[in-house]
Amino acid sequence: MIASQPAGLVVSTTAAGFALAPGPFDWPCFLLASVGTGLASCAANSINQFFEVPFDSNMNRTKNRPLVRGQISPLLAVAFATCCAVPGVAILTWGVNPLTGALGLFNIFLYTCCYTPLKRISIVNTWVGAVVGAIPPVMGWTAATGSLDAGAFLLGGILYSWQFPHFNALSWGLREDYSRGGYCMMSVTHPGLCRRVALRHCLALLVLSAAAPVLDITTWTFPFVALPINAYISYLGFRFYVDADRRSSRRLFFCSLWHLPLLLLLMLTCKRPGARAPLPAERMGTPTTPFPPRPGEHVVVILHHKKRKCWA
Repeated sequence: MIASQPAGLVVSTTAAGFALAPGPFDWPCFLLASVGTGLASCAANSINQFFEVPFDSNMNRTKNRPLVRGQISPLLAVAFATCCAVPGVAILTWGVNPLTGALGLFNIFLYTCCYTPLKRISIVNTWVGAVVGAIPPVMGWTAATGSLDAGAFLLGGILYSWQFPHFNALSWGLREDYSRGGYCMMSVTHPGLCRRVALRHCLALLVLSAAAPVLDITTWTFPFVALPINAYISYLGFRFYVDADRRSSRRLFFCSLWHLPLLLLLMLTCKRPGARAPLPAERMGTPTTPFPPRPGEHVVVILHHKKRKCWA
């Protein structure tokens, strides 16, 4: 019932967002963020499978899921989802910070209450699903910094754009399956748009990579070392757009599998040094002082991390 590949992708992109945030690495906070995000992802996947049992049974890709085969009862699936969602959001809220917890709760809602039903109604589901996939690296960033900075939105943008060549190429080879299941996918209802959107977002990855040093997330080395892999996925996106066949879609899909981890690894190796992250107490919104004030003294607390305020 747990989709290991999507959950693994969610946790790994959350970890990348945490590691790319400015400042020293806080291991306890990192582990809490990873566990909380993983639990939230498991909850969302379980609820999604609970709702889609009647339709998954018609698809070769999903007909062997435990709920479809009756290996797990619907009641147990809901109980499992609850046992993942509640501690997951609690860990993110009280173990990390309230902002990250709110993002985790919002993503569960967006996945289960918006994306899941939209899959049978409109191709808009693909864009909503891309937002769902873009939030985990943002959560990693907020877990480390306690704030939504430009770097968080850039990482979210990279994940958002990457999902279109990844999923559109995958769904192209599963058109018959999606049609039998009654799912409204671009590859089924709007094949031309499916290929155009995939190519468009391949090219967007070039622009987003160039924005990383502008926003002081990486050095200027990054867009140049990332250029070959971004150019290659853009080339495959173009071939998919022109050829519109199963071979070109498979090449683009398998390229996307190694493109994202390699791109994030290059970002980490080119991370801009010297930025300061907030202290743990600052992440939780609590001002800190390096020493207690003496009687009669006035202490002015200055938090150097941007967009953080201290109230006396």
